[in-house]
Amino acid sequence: MQSTCNTILITGGGSGIGRGLAEGFHKLGNKVIIAGRRKDVLDQTTSANPGMSSISLDIDDPAAILAFAKKIVAEHPALNVLINNSGIMRLEDLVKHPEDLSVPEATVTTNLLGPIRLTSALLPHLTKQSHPVIINVTSGLAFAPLAFAPVYSATKAALHSWTESLRYQLGRTGVQVIELVPPYVQTELTGPQQISDPMAMPLKDFIAESMQILQSQPDVVEVLVENVKPQRFAAESGTEGYNALVNGFNDAIAKMMSA
Repeated sequence: MQSTCNTILITGGGSGIGRGLAEGFHKLGNKVIIAGRRKDVLDQTTSANPGMSSISLDIDDPAAILAFAKKIVAEHPALNVLINNSGIMRLEDLVKHPEDLSVPEATVTTNLLGPIRLTSALLPHLTKQSHPVIINVTSGLAFAPLAFAPVYSATKAALHSWTESLRYQLGRTGVQVIELVPPYVQTELTGPQQISDPMAMPLKDFIAESMQILQSQPDVVEVLVENVKPQRFAAESGTEGYNALVNGFNDAIAKMMSA
C-alpha cells in the first residue's frame, strides 16, 4: 500500500481505532473520508482535522449501503482505499439467556455482513483505480476467542477467513487486500471503562505501530503489532499451548467479572 496520494474511506471512523487510522492517514497527506452512524462523533473528528470529510452510513441497512456507495463514488471518484472498521462488541450469557438472539444477530449484521455488503458495492469502482486497497479490521479474538463475547469473536474469525478468500480471488485484479489485527486496545468498544484499562494497549501506541508497519512494508498482508502476536499465533503452539492461552485469559476475565 502506498502511504500517500490515496483517497481513503474508513467506516466507523469517528472514534477509537477508526479515528486513529483516519488521523494517521490524514497526517500523511491522504484525502480521508470517515463514515458512521453517529453524526455528532463524525463532526467532532472532522472539526479536529481540517480537510477530513464525513458521510453518514447505516452499515446494517443493505439499501442504505447501496445508496451510500453510489454517493461516495460520485462525490469522491478518486476513492481507491476502503477500510472496513465498523464493529460492535457485546457480552453474552449463553447460560442465563440462551434464547436472546438480538445481540448475536446485530453483531453478525454489523461486523460481518456490513463489510461484505460494502466491499461488494464498491468493488467494481475499486478495481478501476490506481493502487486500490481493501483493509479489513479483524481482531486477535479471531484466533483466540473471548468466551464472553462469542459472536463477536466468531464474526472476526469469519471476517479473517473471508479476507483470505477475497485476497485470493482479487489476486489478478490489482486490488491489495490487507488484514489489520488489533489486540485489546484502549477504546470504548466495550464501554467507557476500556479506555483506561491498563490491560489494554494504548490506542496511540497501537496506531503508531500499525502505521509504521503499513509505511515500511508496502506489500504487507497482515498488520500485526507485537501485542497481538500471542493471540494470532496461539494455534502454532499446539493444542495444549492453545488451550492454556485461551483458558488462561478467559479464566482471568471471569474472575474479574465476578469480583
